[in-house]
Amino acid sequence: MRLTIVATYIAVIIITLILMTVYTLGVLGDNLYENEYVDMFTKANIISVNVSQDWDSNPDEAADKFRASVENSLAGTNIRGIVTDTSYTILYDTNTDAELIGKVFMRDVIKYALNGEQAQTMDKNGGDTKMISVSVPVEVNSSIVGSVYLNQNIKTIDNTVAATRTSLIVFSVLIILLVGMLSVGMSYIITSPVEQFTKAAREISKGNFSIRMNVKGHNELTEMGETFNYMCDELELLEERRRKFVSDASHELKTPMAGIKLICDSLLAAKNVDMDTVRDFLKDMSYEIERLTRIIDRLLVLTHLNAGDDAMKQEETDIRGLVENIIKNITPIAKEKDILIYSKYDPNITKPMFLDYDKIYEALFNIVDNAVKYTPESGRVHIEVADAGETVKIFIEDNGLGIPDEEKDRIFERFYRVDDSRARDTGGTGLGLAISKEAVVMHGGTVKVEDSSSGGSIFVVELPYNGAVNNNEGDTV
Repeated sequence: MRLTIVATYIAVIIITLILMTVYTLGVLGDNLYENEYVDMFTKANIISVNVSQDWDSNPDEAADKFRASVENSLAGTNIRGIVTDTSYTILYDTNTDAELIGKVFMRDVIKYALNGEQAQTMDKNGGDTKMISVSVPVEVNSSIVGSVYLNQNIKTIDNTVAATRTSLIVFSVLIILLVGMLSVGMSYIITSPVEQFTKAAREISKGNFSIRMNVKGHNELTEMGETFNYMCDELELLEERRRKFVSDASHELKTPMAGIKLICDSLLAAKNVDMDTVRDFLKDMSYEIERLTRIIDRLLVLTHLNAGDDAMKQEETDIRGLVENIIKNITPIAKEKDILIYSKYDPNITKPMFLDYDKIYEALFNIVDNAVKYTPESGRVHIEVADAGETVKIFIEDNGLGIPDEEKDRIFERFYRVDDSRARDTGGTGLGLAISKEAVVMHGGTVKVEDSSSGGSIFVVELPYNGAVNNNEGDTV
């Protein structure tokens, strides 16, 4: 990529300089030639006016008459001046060495001049020497009596153009070298972050999520680097959660499996085992299998929630009816501990909510079930449903032992238990509150826990009336 950037920069500059050089030399040459033509036409017309005043078609006498007019006009130049009559006979020639006076001098430009036009031409006088020629008519009493022909070597113009060309080439080479060095530096500046991104991406593909970009400046690459680092933070957190989840799941599954194995080993080691003992062992084995099944079922539910496989089926729902169904189904469990469940409903809630009935039912049931499990005998559980404008708040309060402040942020984590031994005694898997949070968050809601004035805990679930079409926030497996 770095070589491509350098080559592109240099190619663009070379093409630009070539076009600029060609255009500059072309314009310069055209302007110099044009200025020279204008200057020669000016001199030729002055000579034409002067000689017309002393016109004499006799070559012997004309030379003396025209000399002063022609030489004064061409003084200080290397222009050759010739005056002819209408028969192309030279009446005067500044180049006396040629000895052409009185001889015929045929040129196309003179032909045009004798026809009343001003003419110009450029040709080569042998070799590569360029010559430019102009010719204008000489008029006496509105009649054309001859012509003035001027001819000049334009080597000085060609030398000027050649010198300019050399200067432009040297200048272009210096520019190319400078641009080449700058483009190499720029390519390093541009490609170095890209190379870092590539290297970091390879490390991430190998599972190294600790890699970070060195962010500097305030440009698009900086923003990309910050976004990349944020992504790495999230991936690292996700990987840490995944490892913890695998570790916790393995531990949770291992415990009932170890119990089943112990029971099987005990049966195999025992001799002359009576049926009552076998039934006791099988009863214990059945309990461990049920516990294992609960863990697996809840893991599947949580996995489906995280992956979005279990599509939201939102519909109009009477939140009061949903809560009453939960109370109805949980009451038999509460009666075993002589726990009183009572509820309160806000009369301002007059319209149905839009939510997935099954998911919210399970979310609230898990919280109420926890409240019953961790409330001592003869305790109470209070459920209140209140209108909060655009949302509905559901308060689930118990008078149990409460949750320490340092544990409140962690109780919604998978497999987390405030009291492991007590949780297993109550048949808990440590996944109920995690499932509740996932379901609530999917609906665009929130769930939190607060201290109760009675010493227990208050779980506050807040859900929007209109639900949420797509909301996949929250923890992932």
